[in-house]
Amino acid sequence: MKLLGHRKSHGHQRADASPDAGSKDGCRPDSGRTSGSDTSRGSQTTGPKGRPTPKRNQSRRHTKKGPVAPAPMTAAQARARRKSLAGPKLSREERRAEKAANRARMTERRERMMAGEEAYLLPRDRGPVRRYVRDVVDSRRNLLGLFMPSALTLLFVMFAVPQVQFYLSPAMLILLALMTIDAIILGRKVGRLVDTKFPSNTESRWRLGLYAAGRASQIRRLRAPRPQVERGGDVG
Repeated sequence: MKLLGHRKSHGHQRADASPDAGSKDGCRPDSGRTSGSDTSRGSQTTGPKGRPTPKRNQSRRHTKKGPVAPAPMTAAQARARRKSLAGPKLSREERRAEKAANRARMTERRERMMAGEEAYLLPRDRGPVRRYVRDVVDSRRNLLGLFMPSALTLLFVMFAVPQVQFYLSPAMLILLALMTIDAIILGRKVGRLVDTKFPSNTESRWRLGLYAAGRASQIRRLRAPRPQVERGGDVG
């Protein structure tokens, strides 16, 4: 049995669907045009898809970079390129003369540094304040100077005669205590003298005391720069 209402509704649906389809079909050409124009417009501004936008420094680097030479194909070509980049080859006499000149230059720099010339000193030794601290340390006898000789003597005796280790250990502890007291006295003396001679000094007493103690702990002959005053001399 046929339902007239069902057929009628179906017909209405088909009739309603036709204008929608027509409208969709009618909109397709316009959408295609707009999408095509958008993609062309986007390709002009952002570049090809799948690649990040190059940074300014990268683009400049690529524009400034000159032509790249092709890679060498054989070992002979590689050797030839190394020779061309290294420049003219020196003879044996020229190499010896260059080494001798470099050695003489280094020796001269070291001698001037050991003599205390300001231009050749290390940054930690530069300045009139540090020079004055060195003079104060070099003008007195320091117990800290016995540190290296006593340590080497203790090691030698301990390896040679292990039985005396029991007696040397207390003596070394007493010597270390005396050297610590001497370092404290030296640091306080250096700080007081520097404040008197250089009122505008901004360096802390602690740093100057450590610098003085480090120099005093070295053997006098091995101090760099060399001592400029004798023991017991007047440093002002």
